[in-house]
Amino acid sequence: QVQLVESGGGLVQAGASLRLSCAASVSTFSSYAMGWFRQAPGKEREFVAAVSWSRTTNYADSVKGRFTISRDNDKNTVYLQMSSLKPEDTAVYYCAAAGLFTTRVAMYDYWGQGTQVTVSS
Repeated sequence: QVQLVESGGGLVQAGASLRLSCAASVSTFSSYAMGWFRQAPGKEREFVAAVSWSRTTNYADSVKGRFTISRDNDKNTVYLQMSSLKPEDTAVYYCAAAGLFTTRVAMYDYWGQGTQVTVSS
């Protein structure tokens, strides 16, 4: 069983930066692919970024060049550095763990509780 706890969300103005963290309580953290997803009110959960066990990364087109995903296997933590934030980035952000490197929501087995990010214009 993997437990994931996100932190770092908040209310910021457009153009600002935020860093989200996701701490995992599992000894085999380094073997999981980790992803960040988001869900805005009335919309489906969507892929944001993913990082494999070997630190290969993948990003949604909407965040490419603005967001950076990284992982620290010694700390069992994955990060999402968000820069040049836009009002359309407003959503609940979730981290998730999967046994393979994928962008598909359905392939992620474990999910955190989410952290709210609100970007004002």
